[in-house]
Amino acid sequence: MFKKMVAISMLVGVMFTLGGCGQNTANKGTTETAKTEVATEVKKEEGTPAGNGKTFDLKFTSVSVPGDAHTEAMDVFAKKVEELSGGSVKVKVYHSGSLFTAENEFDAIINGDADMAYISNPTLATKIDYFNMFTAGYFFKDYNHMTTTLNGDIGKNRIRKDIEEQVGIVPLSSFYLGSREVNTTKKAINSYEDMKGLLLRMPNSPAWLFLGKALGANPTPMSFSEVYTGLSTGAIDAQDNPLPTVQSAKFYEVTKYIAVTNHVIDSIYPSVNKATWDAMSGEQQKAMMEAAEAARDFCDTTNLKKEEELLKFFEEKGLTVTYPNLDEFREKVQGAYLNDPEQVAKWDMALYEEIQGAAK
Repeated sequence: MFKKMVAISMLVGVMFTLGGCGQNTANKGTTETAKTEVATEVKKEEGTPAGNGKTFDLKFTSVSVPGDAHTEAMDVFAKKVEELSGGSVKVKVYHSGSLFTAENEFDAIINGDADMAYISNPTLATKIDYFNMFTAGYFFKDYNHMTTTLNGDIGKNRIRKDIEEQVGIVPLSSFYLGSREVNTTKKAINSYEDMKGLLLRMPNSPAWLFLGKALGANPTPMSFSEVYTGLSTGAIDAQDNPLPTVQSAKFYEVTKYIAVTNHVIDSIYPSVNKATWDAMSGEQQKAMMEAAEAARDFCDTTNLKKEEELLKFFEEKGLTVTYPNLDEFREKVQGAYLNDPEQVAKWDMALYEEIQGAAK
């Protein structure tokens, strides 16, 4: 009997012991979970705003060179996005075609070999037909018309969405690259009529040659490397480029006049590979957009200031700067496009009219 009672007592003790172990294990699990939750909250406060915990080391490629405002804007973007993302997004800048050439960087950003790149309207026109109209002369009236369109509701809700859906890249903004002006050797350009018969150098492509014709000139195809010699020997009478190019290529040394025609308001889209973008958290995407806006402000402000300063520089070098009637130029050039069925065949005319109607 005594042995039986001892056995029962031992059995009860074991049961209590096992019960206690089970309770301790449960408490330990609860405690560890609480610790993990606290650690997560601390990480959110002290670390990245990623949400999904992922970090990104992005490759940003460009063929632009040091001294170009949009090259310097790459560094502005890289610094700002790292700051805004709490270090969860870092960007390595590759300029001067050091990673990809102009011919293959578009494919590189689409297939993910590059995470980011600057993409132009002519390049996008190879994938989206109606983008051809963005390359036409006087499509944009001026800088304000361009930036309020491409960085406003039309740009964000229509144009950028079409690029994302049809190309597979996500534009973050649209930067101002400058306005193209006409640089001449023999006579000043004060009116559209003054362009008649002018041997105007143009890149050798149908779109560029048509622009030269629409400007009233005699477009002459010539590679960029031959322009300086062409101007000095009289093989061409004029060339068109943004003012910073006129300075860097020293065209002011072999010309006498610059006409502020603003016939192309040039822009470019800093873009990111869509798969990379989709892998980011909402907070990281927001950081990317805000950093792009900071870089756009730097690029646009720098280029606008540089254009103003360069006109003074060229006058100091002895060139005459003229300001022809842009309304006359715009009417003539736009008419040349609109009256050519082949040029407008792929345009989105409803969107064209909407954008033109927004010009002030």
